[in-house]
Amino acid sequence: MKDVVLKVFFTIIVFYIAPLTSTAGTPPGHPDSVYLFSYGTAKNGHHNGLHFAWSKDKQHWTPIGNEFSYLRSDYGRWGSEKRMLHPFLFTDQQGQWHLVWALNEREPAFGHAASADLANWGRQSYPALTKGKNFCNPVVTYNSAANLYQITYHDSTQQYFQIATTNFKDYTTPKEVAAVPNPSITLELPTGKGYGQLHYVPWRVVEQLERTYEIEQYSRLQDAESTANDATRFARLKPLQVAIKAQPQQAKPISDMLMGVFFEDINYAADGGLYAELIQNRDFEYTPADKDYSDRSWNSTHSWTASGLELRIDSAGAIHENNKHYAVITVAQPGGSLQNSGFDGINVPAGSKFNFSMFAKPIGSKQAAYSVSLVSANGKTLASATLRYNGNAWTKKQTQLTATSGDANARLEIKPLAAGASAIDMVSLFPQNTFRNRPNGLRADLAASIAALHPRFVRFPGGCVAHGDGLGNIYRWKNTIGPLEARKPQRNLWGYHQSAGLGYFEYFQFCEDIGAAPLPVIAAGVSCQNSGTGGGGQQGGIPMADMPAYIQDILDLIEYANGSASTTWGKKRAAAGHPAPFNLQYIGIGNEDLISDVFEERYAMIIKAVKEKHPEITVIGTVGPFWKGTDYEEGWKIADALHIDCVDEHYYQSPGWFINHQDFYDRYDRNKSKVYLGEYAAHAAGRVNNLESALAEALYLTSLERNGDVVSMASYAPLLAREGHTQWRPDLIYFNNTEVKTTVNYEVQQLFGKYAGNTYIPATVTRSGPQDGAGKRFASSITRNKAGEVIVKLVNMLPVEASVDMDLSGILSREVKAEKLELSGDPARTGARTVAGSADMKTNTGIKLAPYSLTVIKFKP
Repeated sequence: MKDVVLKVFFTIIVFYIAPLTSTAGTPPGHPDSVYLFSYGTAKNGHHNGLHFAWSKDKQHWTPIGNEFSYLRSDYGRWGSEKRMLHPFLFTDQQGQWHLVWALNEREPAFGHAASADLANWGRQSYPALTKGKNFCNPVVTYNSAANLYQITYHDSTQQYFQIATTNFKDYTTPKEVAAVPNPSITLELPTGKGYGQLHYVPWRVVEQLERTYEIEQYSRLQDAESTANDATRFARLKPLQVAIKAQPQQAKPISDMLMGVFFEDINYAADGGLYAELIQNRDFEYTPADKDYSDRSWNSTHSWTASGLELRIDSAGAIHENNKHYAVITVAQPGGSLQNSGFDGINVPAGSKFNFSMFAKPIGSKQAAYSVSLVSANGKTLASATLRYNGNAWTKKQTQLTATSGDANARLEIKPLAAGASAIDMVSLFPQNTFRNRPNGLRADLAASIAALHPRFVRFPGGCVAHGDGLGNIYRWKNTIGPLEARKPQRNLWGYHQSAGLGYFEYFQFCEDIGAAPLPVIAAGVSCQNSGTGGGGQQGGIPMADMPAYIQDILDLIEYANGSASTTWGKKRAAAGHPAPFNLQYIGIGNEDLISDVFEERYAMIIKAVKEKHPEITVIGTVGPFWKGTDYEEGWKIADALHIDCVDEHYYQSPGWFINHQDFYDRYDRNKSKVYLGEYAAHAAGRVNNLESALAEALYLTSLERNGDVVSMASYAPLLAREGHTQWRPDLIYFNNTEVKTTVNYEVQQLFGKYAGNTYIPATVTRSGPQDGAGKRFASSITRNKAGEVIVKLVNMLPVEASVDMDLSGILSREVKAEKLELSGDPARTGARTVAGSADMKTNTGIKLAPYSLTVIKFKP
């Protein structure tokens, strides 16, 4: 037995030390081969991933890139998860590198990824195990006789198990085994302790790793460019002289759908935001699970206060199975009240009118009556009405409340008018002046601020909300239509509650009201890779046996939107008050997903089914959450294979990134999928909405117009944020109960949305003097819209004035009066606003641009 163990041990050592010993191409002054230590550390709670160090003699070690992370785990939630424990690196028989690691201390699952060069990694997978309490200290061996790779691990009870695989996709059932020798070691490095394995590799492997680190460091330095350093950076810069000569003969068509909006229920964007309902927790369905049990006061009575009466929550004989809880109020004598504080109070302007409704049923009697009032913070009654109920069944009553005076911090009071018990539910208060006066409508001022962006499309319901925190939290559109009391509320993964009052019907109606195309986004059969409820990560995806029904739900959505009123789902749309179709043309499948095998299998099923049934629908796929990396590359491979119409790219970056990547889409293949830039924003220092970030976005938007033949759509994100309740910054529009506060970034979006074209006119641009980085701080775009109007956009993100000479011959042959708009100011400030003016445009026109400015000129030739 001892001989067998020794033989296995030496086999393991040879397995890890032997590969990659070629010395071809070794630079002078470097060893042919060195020892490479692959390792992880406990620093930052095991979040830092895979590191490398090299040595000539196994005694003196040099960490590569100061413990640069060459691979990080993407499993589970940000913060608490995405950890890498006990990383085990090895090569297979073809020389491919593989890494296996433990995900955390709890779960019987592990991570796996492969790489050809240790710098560029393929998809991550997280196979679940059926034996063992968790997964610790893996050892991988190769069984040459069976052509199998064997992964041996132990759990927290020190019980050992083994699985086998030939392809690192399919694994055998774990079996109990004896312990095997583990070649992993702990080394004391200059940077601290590391746990991992030794390998003997050609110097070129180290060189590639160092080059990867250096490129990344250069990119980070470049992308850190900021206007805060402009006084030094451009100390000698003279006012810029720019000559622009339009080339109308080279004009090309571009997307007329470029500028849109991205709506997600984050930052209380829906309930307490765009959705005009003023009663918080109207259905008594709040639950501590909404906040992961971190706030026990977040329950069915949240936002409700009982005074002079008894309040309890019941669920027997509820209005609907989807609305399981209701309030039972018992009063010994009249005078007590049940109060709701709304969302940080209820704004009641003097003279305003409200629609109030409530379900109720008497208990132990045949009648119940209530005084319903809006009451100011100091107790003054602002509006009041009486509701009476008869019988023992749930009945909905409604009334109008008219405020005789106002208060921005009012509350709702419900007073039973007789002793006894009664049940109430779905307590609702809407302002009558919703957007377009729609019932169950939208807050008028917020909706109007969105409409003023002139969006060509509205994406909804997300974002991460679409694929949810775990399989049970995936956003199901059918749960959001129909009578409000029958809709199914659920936890919002941003840490609060979704009433589903703002549902798919309301989204479609809003799009129609503002003349924007609806763009619903549906989960691709998996939950968010950042999930932590019900397990971690994608959780294996929707079971394959359930996928046909899930796909049918998506096909039913298209019928709901576009089917005639005689179809099953078109009839439900008609019943909601819209017999005519909503003309759905786009549908998104997936949202910045982890591109895994689990994802691809389900994603491909959905896309093929939709295209087969509805070839007229433009399907928009996903390529992960970043502008580069594994998910981006793997997502594009799938898009190429499936010939997807369009893909959804996301990136949030520094202003410097947007300044330095204006050529990002110049090199895209025009014969591949179109691009929808679904989420983007420039994140300045402190994540503030300042002019620096807005102008960086403006620079980049001119490049999107230039590449409007491949970039079909774009939307800034997030859109809305309630003050005091933000989970993400920056946002485009902030609001409270009385104000809508648009940002300087909003100004840019509005200018590009209102002054958009469908034809791009190239131009030659010549700038004066030495560039010293100044060239990329100036950008221009010339477009023509369907009305024949020409729009010139000029961005000067420099601390000096720019004098621009425009040669518009071929476009303009006479002098015309043009509309001119300018956004300028201190790049660190947040309050810049567009100033409107006019300009005289001729074939050759000179114009001066203020430092740090965006100028838009529109004229009719």
